[in-house]
Amino acid sequence: MESSPISHPALTHRLYWGLAINAVIILAEFSGGYFSNSIALMSDAGHNLIDQGSLFLALYAHVLAAKPATEERTFGYHRAGILAAFVNGFVLLITAGVLGYFAVTRLFTPVSVLGDWVIGIAVVTFLANLAVAFLLQAGAKNDLNIRGAFLHMLADAWVSLGVVLCGVGILLKGWTWLDPLISVIIVGIIVKGAWPIFRESLEVLLESTPPGIKTAHVVEAIEQIEGVDNVHDLHIWAVEPRLIMLTCHVMVNQNSTHIKDEMLATIRSTVASEFGIHHLTIQLETECGHTDGRHCDLNQLPTRSGHIASHHAHSH
Repeated sequence: MESSPISHPALTHRLYWGLAINAVIILAEFSGGYFSNSIALMSDAGHNLIDQGSLFLALYAHVLAAKPATEERTFGYHRAGILAAFVNGFVLLITAGVLGYFAVTRLFTPVSVLGDWVIGIAVVTFLANLAVAFLLQAGAKNDLNIRGAFLHMLADAWVSLGVVLCGVGILLKGWTWLDPLISVIIVGIIVKGAWPIFRESLEVLLESTPPGIKTAHVVEAIEQIEGVDNVHDLHIWAVEPRLIMLTCHVMVNQNSTHIKDEMLATIRSTVASEFGIHHLTIQLETECGHTDGRHCDLNQLPTRSGHIASHHAHSH
């Protein structure tokens, strides 16, 4: 049975706990990395320091998203979470590049590392990172912003586990080269987790058509309704992944004007049931209102197999 979504106040409380736990992790790893001479521990501490900022961003965006719409912001603050997710993904990718550079440099110039210190601190931080990730897991299912913070902390847990293995190798075999090597491997894990968040949030900010929805399929579904001649000026975008919007002009047959209300209800129910889009603005018309008539000429519309990009060329 699928668990019910976590409430907004409960998730806010968990974010505060995540900030507190992560602050302890940062202090422990910086101190331990300095005394043990471990680049892996200090890199993980730097990663957690950036994640602390990411958690602050996630909390700030989470609080903003609950605020109602205003005259100045008619969509409310839903985009705050998307912006935070974008920043989180971007910063994490940059962090991976920096950590990778220092790790590769240390591979060619290995230094002595205290393995027992590395193991002890890394085990504690591994458990702490998992605890923070667990706190955010429920909210990550339906919120891209929280999912970004969740993946940050989960990536940190993997980093810490790698550092534990590194400490074991150094302690038992004296393999100091494991310290930077583990860091290089974990950079790949970080990039793998950060890239989807960065890409998805960027697509939302660019107001791209949400994944899983084909613009041409929406047009086809509406044009199959009796009395509809064509669909033009169609725009589909997401304010955030759970809030998909659609606007379009629908040219109807002159003989269908007496049932406009019925046609409008049919269009709305069709789009909602087939594509899951419930926020629609539809303008029914019997004559093209555009100065450039090609927008309403069915013969000049792109083929249904392609993208309906030319419909975005004019302004409302």
